[in-house]
Amino acid sequence: MTSSSGDHIETEQKYDAEPDFVLPDLGRAQPRRIYLSATYFDTEAFDLIHHKITLRRRVGGDDEGWHLKLPVRQDTRQEIHAPLDEGETGHVPARLAAQVEDVTAGRGLRPVAILDTERTVLTLAAPAGDALLEVADDRVTAIRFGEFGEPDRGPMSWREIEVEIISPGEEAAALLASVGKALREAGARPSASGSKLARVLSAG
Repeated sequence: MTSSSGDHIETEQKYDAEPDFVLPDLGRAQPRRIYLSATYFDTEAFDLIHHKITLRRRVGGDDEGWHLKLPVRQDTRQEIHAPLDEGETGHVPARLAAQVEDVTAGRGLRPVAILDTERTVLTLAAPAGDALLEVADDRVTAIRFGEFGEPDRGPMSWREIEVEIISPGEEAAALLASVGKALREAGARPSASGSKLARVLSAG
């Protein structure tokens, strides 16, 4: 659900999948492929991720720009947007930094990881034609940065499926449950990480 400012409430479920996972038949949907590159920001102490908050600058796709995601409840987050030109690669827009200043407590925000994603997207619609869900099949390559901005380990890669509600309502909620069941029966597993960044930062 998106507001006039571009901010919205995001409800989605995430699933882990093996590289050879075959996406089940989810109905009539024409897949499209996009490429995304996102730089994630946090403090040295990772204050944001400890509070289930993510802040990134992403290039590519329909919603490129800065995204700040704040937890609301299970599977649901508030997402606040800012355009790419409101901040540079290494500098967070002031209005987004202000949203998390109670968490960061004056500690600076710096790039902590970069994630490149090859995404295959399916949009699932109601019989009337209204888009209800977006299914994103992601193949991710990530690099984590150390204290001085240099990679602190080699790249890691994985595959995950994200299912997000586009049009909130009973029909979308029922379809979300149905798609989740189909994914689990095909061999996908509910994700062990709350976000892509959490997976990268928790890696040994």
